[in-house]
Amino acid sequence: MPRIFNVFLTALAPTVWGSTYIVTTELLPDGYPITAAMLRALPAGLLLFLLVRTLPKGRWIARAFVLGALNFSVFWWLLFVSAYRLPGGVAATIGAVQPLIVLVLAQQMMGQAITRTGLIAGIVGVIGVGLLVLTPDATLDSVGIIAALGGAASMALGTVLTKTWQPPVSPLTFTAWQLTAGGILLLPMALLLEPPLPPLSAPNIVGFVYLGLVGGAITYILWFRGIAVLGPSAVSPLGRLSPVAAALLGWVILNQALSPLQLFGMALALASAWFGQTSQRTPPAPARSAQRA
Repeated sequence: MPRIFNVFLTALAPTVWGSTYIVTTELLPDGYPITAAMLRALPAGLLLFLLVRTLPKGRWIARAFVLGALNFSVFWWLLFVSAYRLPGGVAATIGAVQPLIVLVLAQQMMGQAITRTGLIAGIVGVIGVGLLVLTPDATLDSVGIIAALGGAASMALGTVLTKTWQPPVSPLTFTAWQLTAGGILLLPMALLLEPPLPPLSAPNIVGFVYLGLVGGAITYILWFRGIAVLGPSAVSPLGRLSPVAAALLGWVILNQALSPLQLFGMALALASAWFGQTSQRTPPAPARSAQRA
């Protein structure tokens, strides 16, 4: 399958994730971040289990829970903490350092060299996201900053381990394991730390179903498949498509203005997403010369 097609399929995931903010604010009940994360992960994981009917065995049980915690439980929990304690622009800008963390982890854990193009693309991406989403009146909070950095590190480590730990199953099955494990870990937190949900309206149900099926199951199948095919350092910069999609949806649906500086930041974020993943291409091995008789 052509590489450009694999990039396109993988890029669909963070593009769809850009709709999470508008779906959460417009359709979901307010004040239930952990419950929302659990309902996004656990039902989708169980539904995929009904399709694949394959349970992890042996060491893959522990690995499924480690990856489920890193990619879903810890990441989403810290993401919500940072979102509540920081302006959205600050949280998104700090989260944009994730591809840089992936570069370092991939070098240490996989022996993958850090290229100059990849490093420059990572820095440009942080600047681009900052110009796109930061506002002049943004304030800082130490706990929120630590949470945002911790969330970026959790997702980065999960991304690298997803490539390092490749089980002998399909991306669909691998996604089912992680979503279910992450949802199971979130379930007691939701029950202990948040009140029960109020009676759900039709928009609430639509929002939860969308985040679980489209924003959870389908997109993470594409994301984990992309990590396996393209590699973590190539895929991670595509995550910057999420704030770009969020800004465009805010402009189209909520009539939010986009300044020329924001448009410039959007262009930088898109450019960094492209050059970040192309910088990690592995050159084809030279053809072996035929041996003379």
